[in-house]
Amino acid sequence: MKALFLFLIAVTSISAQTHQKIYDIIDTVSEERLRQDVKTLTEFGTRNTFSDTTSTTRGIGAARRWIKNEFETISKDCENCLNVFYQKDFVTKEGNRRVPHDAWVINVIAIQRGTKYPNRYIIMSGDIDSRASDTMDFTTDAPGANDNASGMAGAIEAARVLSQYKFESSILYVGLSGEEQGLFGGAGLAKYAQDKGWEIIGILNNDMIGNIEGVDGIIDNRTFRIFSEPVPPNETQQQRTARRFYGGEVDGISRQLARYVHNTVKTYMPEMNPMMVYRLDRFGRGGHHRPFNDLGFPGIRIMEAHENYTQQHQNIRTENGINYGDTFEHVNFGYAKKLTAVNAINMASLASAPPAPTTVAIGGIVEASVKLKWNTVDGAKGYKIYWRDTTSPTWDYSRYVGNVNEFSLEGIVIDNFYFGIASVDKDGFESVVVFPNEIMR
Repeated sequence: MKALFLFLIAVTSISAQTHQKIYDIIDTVSEERLRQDVKTLTEFGTRNTFSDTTSTTRGIGAARRWIKNEFETISKDCENCLNVFYQKDFVTKEGNRRVPHDAWVINVIAIQRGTKYPNRYIIMSGDIDSRASDTMDFTTDAPGANDNASGMAGAIEAARVLSQYKFESSILYVGLSGEEQGLFGGAGLAKYAQDKGWEIIGILNNDMIGNIEGVDGIIDNRTFRIFSEPVPPNETQQQRTARRFYGGEVDGISRQLARYVHNTVKTYMPEMNPMMVYRLDRFGRGGHHRPFNDLGFPGIRIMEAHENYTQQHQNIRTENGINYGDTFEHVNFGYAKKLTAVNAINMASLASAPPAPTTVAIGGIVEASVKLKWNTVDGAKGYKIYWRDTTSPTWDYSRYVGNVNEFSLEGIVIDNFYFGIASVDKDGFESVVVFPNEIMR
């Protein structure tokens, strides 16, 4: 009876502390600015990565210069709080079947430095480039309104909103190029981050956040998808072997980031329906979070739930009464505003939180209690234990245990749940949950 009583005390539903700042961020995101920015991006004609780079009005060169200027204008409004620059890599035709000619793949980066942890980064990305039906065709008009002017405009708008605040960790807003030809921009930035020794909390890749009318006939302006891979591809054989016996098949760092986004949205935007998809990306397709995943960084894709394939990768035309093409009138800006807010509040929450523990040990084999031990982290006022049923997609129970580095959950059998630890700061902002990575005997 005592064990049952302790169990009932411990099993508490998640009741996340809320912050007015997060609600203010949601309210500040502007539908009209998103509309204006998407319109501007479509008016460059084509933004194919291999299109004109010298024109002031057409092509990828004009588009990226405009994006850079937007970031620089935002920086002036926040007393030069953004470090804006180009990051580039040279891509050659040889060995790349989607590359029509050698060219520089150039990303536009804006960094808002953290006040306490400047080398910790949360990244929001959109893609600069667009494409026609033939990805090798870099001259035909390809407005790319939803794919992916919507995501690019979202990153710019998030910078406008969040630059009015200060955060402990750094936030990076980026327009990536070369997505349609092989994820070149993401690969270049991920390698750049690795070489610089950046600690990446996660990348939120936004690719198509403006369509609500799906080719499946569904119209839905509340549901969106969060794609995440189960475990990092660069894990060790020892880690794979341990997973057979201790679990964690769906508890990699990217999946924990997806759960964090899900929980934040359900807390602050309960009208939205975040849909976690247990897959790296859409079936057989790819996005710009993948190169970061390849190097062991956490990353997810945030996008609309119902795609319309007549408006993706299509020359503008009418056939059999169907209007093909990714044009401005198909974008729903109220929906794009919501998904931009989803990104902004998660970046603000993560950038406000202390670092997560790096080591979490668990024990309790053949006992009626679960023992957890973790390393303490700078900036944490305390820690929260999370657990869930092994078949549940979300962390369903939690207990705040204060400023300690070990705790036993009495009356809970280790075999029946999965567990994790998050650090919590003085204002209640939490890190991503860390799944146990060591065993206590």
